[in-house]
Amino acid sequence: MRPILFWRIMAKTEIASLGEFGLIKELTKDIKPVQPSTLKGVGDDCAVMNFGNDSKVLMTTDMLLEGIHFNLEYVPLKHLGYKAAVVNFSDIYAMNGTPTQITVSLGISKRFSVEDIEALYAGVRLACERYGVDIVGGDTCASMTGLTISITCLGVAKEKDIVYRNGAKLNDLICVSGNLGTAYMGLQLLERERLANAEQPDFAGKEYLLERQLKPEARRDILEALRKAGVKPTAMMDVSDGLSSELMHICSQSGVGCCIYEDKLPIDFEAAALAEEMNLNIVTCALNGGEDYELLFTCSLDDYEKLIPIEDLYIIGHITKAEYGCNLIGRNGEEIALKAQGWNAFNE
Repeated sequence: MRPILFWRIMAKTEIASLGEFGLIKELTKDIKPVQPSTLKGVGDDCAVMNFGNDSKVLMTTDMLLEGIHFNLEYVPLKHLGYKAAVVNFSDIYAMNGTPTQITVSLGISKRFSVEDIEALYAGVRLACERYGVDIVGGDTCASMTGLTISITCLGVAKEKDIVYRNGAKLNDLICVSGNLGTAYMGLQLLERERLANAEQPDFAGKEYLLERQLKPEARRDILEALRKAGVKPTAMMDVSDGLSSELMHICSQSGVGCCIYEDKLPIDFEAAALAEEMNLNIVTCALNGGEDYELLFTCSLDDYEKLIPIEDLYIIGHITKAEYGCNLIGRNGEEIALKAQGWNAFNE
């Protein structure tokens, strides 16, 4: 009698059914730090480590894959390098820290020249110069699948200043910087012109949308304004995967619910106009588009008066009890349950 090979008949779970964050949770659910220097491991924008001084070390890493995260048909290599660095800086700022060093690792296929990689690196260097960050190392290797960029960023913050995702409290205000859905609409514009295969793409009057997608900025200015006003957020993330997704992460880790208002969502006029032109719902884009790299945070109701004067900062709702769930209040007063519908690379 032949033995039964169980590994051949066991049902397997598709990664797409878990999504990025579900997969991370599955892979790391039993990990328990053993080093006393590890203050915070998996589960936030950055890991936090204590090496025995007043300032704590923050660390984050991000990988970008050609064909998944970017399309070189319309993404200039210098812009790509700049963006790859800035999205890591944004994670450090989302912990109320300051980025200080990065390492840059590249997987490079044969179709790229030395000049191509120099252009990519010029973008990384420009971002580092503007944000005061040092490039301290990295790695390069051959790739069979195009271009891969992996950046690890270190930062610093005093322990009392660090803001995690799990600190939101009942009645806290929910705030967001900048505007939402604009980077997503920039991507839609680029894709439309690529598919149209036009010799001269029509980007007139839409330069801001392109900039938001191709060359985002980390919101260091918002942190500086909050510190000047004497406001410390209770929970914070950057908006990389969409407002709904990030807000639900904060609520889940803080054990609370939330209520945000449609008419309070900051939406750029150019983005709204293009969404209408393309028959898209701009509110849906604002909730789920992602790649805005704005700061989403909660803070005490007592800080309301301090927040009002801060430029480019918007109060969009408040924290509720967990049993009320996460909800959007529409313009007509209707209550709509939020869903984490942000981009999932494993569905591609």
